[in-house]
Amino acid sequence: MSDEAGGAAYRIEDLAHRSGATVRTIRAYQDRGLLPRPERRGRANVYADAHLARLRQIADLLDRGYTLASIKELLEAWDAGRGLGGILGLVAEVDGPWTDEEATRISRSELVERFGGRPDDAAVAEAVELGVLEPVPGDEDVFLVPSPQELSVAVELHNAGVSLPAIARHLRELRGQVEHIASRFLEFTTEHVFARYLGERPPSDAQAAEAASLVRRLRPLAQQAVDAELARAMRHFATRHLSRQLAAGPVPMEPGGARPVEVPAGTMRAVERLVGVEHAAEFVTAATERELQARTLDRLATNSSLSAVVDETP
Repeated sequence: MSDEAGGAAYRIEDLAHRSGATVRTIRAYQDRGLLPRPERRGRANVYADAHLARLRQIADLLDRGYTLASIKELLEAWDAGRGLGGILGLVAEVDGPWTDEEATRISRSELVERFGGRPDDAAVAEAVELGVLEPVPGDEDVFLVPSPQELSVAVELHNAGVSLPAIARHLRELRGQVEHIASRFLEFTTEHVFARYLGERPPSDAQAAEAASLVRRLRPLAQQAVDAELARAMRHFATRHLSRQLAAGPVPMEPGGARPVEVPAGTMRAVERLVGVEHAAEFVTAATERELQARTLDRLATNSSLSAVVDETP
């Protein structure tokens, strides 16, 4: 590297060392048009501070989740005189916290105490895998709790007699369903609210600032909608479930009639995906009748074979 009146000059190896990128990556960025070509001085290629700044911009955008294709568009907008401030502000708004909860810390001994006083390393490991707990580097006896509310729910369920493995299974199932709801809400708002900002070219600073303001306004709506619908559904199903449990005696079965049969929730979801919600009950009934018929035929065939053997006995 040399320092001249025009600023620092780097060989590609020096540029790689200072930027954290590899020589191969730098050359790939040049081929993609993300990084300007170096200046040719004699027999050497020379890079400047502008190249170093550009590499750091690319690394920052990659960390924020941008693809190389979208980064190229952003950098072209920058080179054309359109600032990145509004776009990066929008990214920061989307990437910011979506809850008012503040993470806390909990010691391993406090964790054991809250869950009945018996150490359970397997349960702790599963909680870490699920993100309910996060290890604190350099201190194996302290954990970060991203959502104290989620941990409190687990504590209450455990105190009510639910095992830790059952709580973990329930959380995994719940998380999948909630992620589906979040994805649908995002698709809905993208289609009806943010589509005008998502053209072939990156939005202007003013458009990005307007979109960021919308994100701030719409951010709580998903949780509010889910809270309201969850309260409605819980009241409906809890009331119906309680009525069934309090019903006196077994449900009478009329000749030729039907009676309710409990089917595991996972099985019903699989059936609904296969034949649709409206045909699920009919499918279960048909499958059951088919199994009964098959067993009847097997029994008749077995009895017939035994009779034949008896008849052939001298």
